[in-house]
Amino acid sequence: MVTAKRSKLTLNPDSSRVCFRPFSLGENGRHTRIVARVMGLSEEEAQAQCERVLASFAGRHTRLKSYFERRFRDVEPYLLTDRPVSEWRRLLLGAYFTHEYALEAAALFNPSIVAHPDQSGVKKGELRFILSLRATGEGHISSITFRTGVVDKEGMPRLDEPTPFVTAAEAEPHPSYDRRLLLKSLRDAGMATPLVRLVFEELEERFTYRELEDTVNRLRGRDRFLGESDLAAAEAALVMARANYIARFSPEQPISERVLFPSSSVERKGIEDARFTRFVDEDGSVRYYATYTAYDGKVAIPQILDTLDFEEFRVSTLNGPQALNKGMALFPRKIGGRYAMVSRQDGENLYLMYSDMLHFWYEKQLLMRPTYEWEFVQIGNCGAPIETEQGWLLLTHGVGAMRQYAIGAALLDLEDPSRVIARTREPILVPVEDEREGYVPNVVYTCGALEHRGKLLMPYAMSDQCTKFVTYDMDDIFAALGR
Repeated sequence: MVTAKRSKLTLNPDSSRVCFRPFSLGENGRHTRIVARVMGLSEEEAQAQCERVLASFAGRHTRLKSYFERRFRDVEPYLLTDRPVSEWRRLLLGAYFTHEYALEAAALFNPSIVAHPDQSGVKKGELRFILSLRATGEGHISSITFRTGVVDKEGMPRLDEPTPFVTAAEAEPHPSYDRRLLLKSLRDAGMATPLVRLVFEELEERFTYRELEDTVNRLRGRDRFLGESDLAAAEAALVMARANYIARFSPEQPISERVLFPSSSVERKGIEDARFTRFVDEDGSVRYYATYTAYDGKVAIPQILDTLDFEEFRVSTLNGPQALNKGMALFPRKIGGRYAMVSRQDGENLYLMYSDMLHFWYEKQLLMRPTYEWEFVQIGNCGAPIETEQGWLLLTHGVGAMRQYAIGAALLDLEDPSRVIARTREPILVPVEDEREGYVPNVVYTCGALEHRGKLLMPYAMSDQCTKFVTYDMDDIFAALGR
């Protein structure tokens, strides 16, 4: 029997954690009218109103004035004259096109956990970690937020107190794009139309987003009688390029202040269920990857991000016919010289995938089907596999009767993960009575766990509402696996 040692820690959604976001009103003339009203104020009235806004909101944010200035630059084209605008009026105009967003007002759930890249100052036998969480707020928009903490020698967590501030990173396009790879992505998506091929013929081997945009617009403008497929493909090229971006934070910002908010059109309704892994490459270098689900309100697609230090994140598309559905999880090292992932393309079974290129996935093989009654509806992974001497420990979730989610485990061969050594016949975690109520009842779920000194620390979501922690002895899990 697997003994689950539940921590008393609970991370509940906190509506006081707010960030500033652009306040957009659509292209219906309202921008121009609002700008005109603000410009109609006297200089004294504009200053007084701006001072009131800053007094009311400055204590809730850092870098608020610089954000107002940035928002002013966004709406500056709506000014009706070239008359110079004072600093007070610029800040006030920026404020009218900004709003607060409570990132986690609805839920704080589906956690993933990895060892922190900085272990300096940690007590002997302890390990500092970074916890990522899916934060959901108004409009059910999800983003990635972070906490830090320490796991002690007994496998129990302590969390650092987060700061009261939250700031979303500003996204910017990649400095340059690889012509061959982006065209390959469009071919895989069935979007390599004659116009798209012509666009890429005119680009250099490496090009900027502005160069791609200018080339697309020039060639579209040259032929006014393009078909719908060509026009859609040209727009898809721009959308795909924008889906590859960089998000940067200031190194002075504590990790708990940083949030990855949806920044491209493919994720405008949410960045969901990031599964982080600490990846060690063949040369010994370390990089953190996270696969996640991007949701635009209609279609969910997998994406991947990577970072060295949790200050700069590179976000990229996952491509190929097997980059489908939700729940892709990257192994923490290459196997046989190739990248490997666990995935669930059909929404029901688990698959194993290999690729020579991290961002392109073409092949899959069946790994596990729903077998036991607690997983008859579907199975999926619960984060990146964990390497142990006995094999790859893969946490799985299963959906059973009354759509109850539970968590189990499987053991895969280290050199040939397609060989399933063992599976738990019974789940190792099910919702207890006080965990059954929430946004989605009867659910326990995780996007990753952390092994430390023979213990397994697993943060988990409780009914898609909040996050709790449980610790296991690894020996207990292996015993349940029959090892």
